[in-house]
Amino acid sequence: MVSRIGFHVSISGGISNSVDNALKIGCNTFQIFSRNPRGWTAKPLQGDDVENFRKKLNESKIDRYSVFVHMPYLPNLSSSDRKLHKRSTDTLKEEIKRCSTLGIPYVILHLGRHGEQGIEHGINQMEKACTSAINYYYRSSLSSTLESKIRKKGNIGIEYDPVMIILENSAGGKNSLGSRFDELGLILDKLKFSSGRQNSFGICLDTCHAFAAGYDLKTKEGVSETLDKFKSEIGLKNLKLVHLNDSKDMLSSNRDRHEHIGLGKIGMQGFKELLTYKAVRKIPFIMETPLDKRRQNHDNLKVVLKLLNDNKEREN
Repeated sequence: MVSRIGFHVSISGGISNSVDNALKIGCNTFQIFSRNPRGWTAKPLQGDDVENFRKKLNESKIDRYSVFVHMPYLPNLSSSDRKLHKRSTDTLKEEIKRCSTLGIPYVILHLGRHGEQGIEHGINQMEKACTSAINYYYRSSLSSTLESKIRKKGNIGIEYDPVMIILENSAGGKNSLGSRFDELGLILDKLKFSSGRQNSFGICLDTCHAFAAGYDLKTKEGVSETLDKFKSEIGLKNLKLVHLNDSKDMLSSNRDRHEHIGLGKIGMQGFKELLTYKAVRKIPFIMETPLDKRRQNHDNLKVVLKLLNDNKEREN
């Protein structure tokens, strides 16, 4: 099976440009923001841009089940602040709708910070927000003016498949949720039970965040132990995406600072072992690595592809 490797790419100039940006790098999977990630307001999706996005994706070799939207940064779905929690929940509802309009089946979110009322309250707030958002999506008719316009054009087939909420593990900063696998597993189970929708939630494993939270990914033994823990406490069937990022900081630092593949504290050997692990080979790997004078995206792609090729030669 061909590995799916890609990056978070820009939507500058229109969301449809993201497909071009991904293909230029050589991606067969990619992630985007559907809006400004550092603001609350979002420009409405434009019918022509949506149609172009769907058309370009359909004509590319990138399967739409290999495309992901990441939530903006400001929402905090675990917040005890009533106004912030409502605004965050409304943003999630809107983002799910935007995914549906674009034909993207996945939206990734950070679990947020629980504040002074503690972990249990934060988990309850998280559960309330996600359950409300996913149930709102299924209750809605998905027949907005924009969607009606797109259907009438009839140039491409429009399908509105379910959108899955994907929870991303955190680095374990102060008051944050989801840095430990057992906690992520608990939250995932609660969401599936309270919503009654077993297939509406999944997990994204960020390697930098996991390393920062204390999961050693530097060696073969460390990778095996980490993924065994993930399997027993969450279940590999729930793993939908890996954010492939090295870490600028040491193991258990609780700091979320991404580094180029192999140039950080995880190191080349750790990624070589992770990419060898059979149970995750079919999972999309998306990098959120820096863009600087040392490397650009295509440079990190070359590094990862070389590791994959070295692994194939070793197996043969």
